[in-house]
Amino acid sequence: MFERLSRSVGKRILNFTRDSGRMTMLWIETLKHLKDASPKEIIRQMALLGADSVPIVMITILCTGMVFSVQTAKEFVRFGAGNNVGGIVAIAMARELVPVLTGVVVAGRIGAAIAAELGTMKVTEQIDALRVMAANPVQFLVVPRFIALVLMMPLLVVIGNLIGDIGGWIVSHFYAGISTFSYKQSIRELAELYDIFGGMIKSSFFGGIIAIVGCYKGLNAPNGAEGVGLATTASVVLSIILIFITNYFLSILIFV
Repeated sequence: MFERLSRSVGKRILNFTRDSGRMTMLWIETLKHLKDASPKEIIRQMALLGADSVPIVMITILCTGMVFSVQTAKEFVRFGAGNNVGGIVAIAMARELVPVLTGVVVAGRIGAAIAAELGTMKVTEQIDALRVMAANPVQFLVVPRFIALVLMMPLLVVIGNLIGDIGGWIVSHFYAGISTFSYKQSIRELAELYDIFGGMIKSSFFGGIIAIVGCYKGLNAPNGAEGVGLATTASVVLSIILIFITNYFLSILIFV
């Protein structure tokens, strides 16, 4: 039994090391071909991967801002610090909640879609057809999606910050009785543009992670419909894990 466990653990470690190396090579090759990407395809991917994600991001962040305000507004008022609620909500949303939750939502929606699309192309031998025609799959498939997500994620974060602050205001004003002036003034006094820019920088990294992981899992999907499903699931899970890990280190580098 111990031998079987050792083999299982060793196999997982080897698979993790192999996948990490291959994803790193895919990322490097993607960077090499950034200048060769088609502007038309990039714009199309920006619309598909970014603009179409706005509704679900808005709903998620609006509810998050409202919940966060529910948990803080009453307590702050009870301790005589109600005038600081707006600033606290804005800082928390801009630095952590909006970038991370937007990354998780986009990983679930877009990362899965990328893995499923490229996985289907691989299973139906469309990827092999590109190679036969001397076309680089990374240049035509990976690079436009990578650029689109890196550019669109900060825009989604800006929209999310606005919606999250509005959600926090709704609850703090109608639930805790904090005036609109106090809420807005607190944001002006406590929050800084650097908080928003820091969150936007984080989101660009998250977008790159989602694109690379989704493309890698799709391009290496096992054969058959079941393989596409496994690749899609693995893409979402790995993207979310890497987003949380990366968020920790970026928070230290940017805000500490």
